[in-house]
Amino acid sequence: MRSPDEVALVMRLWADGMNKSEIARATGISRWTIREWLFGNVPDFEGGRSGFSGASRYGCPVCADRVESLPRPAYVYLLGLYLGDGCLSGGRRGVYRLRIACADSHPGLMQECENAMSAVLPTKVGRVQNVGYVEVYSYSKHWPCLFPQHGPGMKHTRKIELAPWQQVLVDEDPRPLLRGLIHSDGCRVLNRAVGTDYAPYPRYEFTNASADIREIFTQACDALGVEWRRSRPRVISVARRASVAILDSFIGPKN
Repeated sequence: MRSPDEVALVMRLWADGMNKSEIARATGISRWTIREWLFGNVPDFEGGRSGFSGASRYGCPVCADRVESLPRPAYVYLLGLYLGDGCLSGGRRGVYRLRIACADSHPGLMQECENAMSAVLPTKVGRVQNVGYVEVYSYSKHWPCLFPQHGPGMKHTRKIELAPWQQVLVDEDPRPLLRGLIHSDGCRVLNRAVGTDYAPYPRYEFTNASADIREIFTQACDALGVEWRRSRPRVISVARRASVAILDSFIGPKN
């Protein structure tokens, strides 16, 4: 029977970026066993049984009180996608479906979203084609743990704020959050001044109905020295050349 230390080692190596085959070679544990552990099917060490309990506290960083093991850039990026264009819906037996909408015109973003989901929780990620967009989705009991902003109704109808542990991750590096927010609810466009000789210049816009999410966006901009203004009630605009250059350094045009 495997030990709790072996489970913890596998989880740490996964969080460090190793894939299942690499972990199997490094630890001597079968790839099938590693896959079961990553899906939350870990032995019930406390009960002394050799079977699997299905209790996935080892697989959920929040339940296991080890949020420091989260793949931080991937999680913070996924947080931005969720706040912008994602939702959680409950199903049978307490399993939730995380759904992120990605426009058909940006296939690169679909893959980046899928990669982030797989990195944060190693469950199966799927895609569903809809009219004009693809829904990237994944099932887990623990998505609400990772996104405590989940609640009844649409996001703009209720209070949205980051949990303290989420704020710590965002404060360490706000760039993945801004990247996720722009990829989901933002754009980079060329601004053309009508009736002038000025050449078109790029600017970013972030549009969201939630005042709380707009504030999360602007706070992240402030942390990076990005100047912004409210161009319309629900729209945040970044147009100054130096600030656009900052965002271009880690976002740029959508793929």
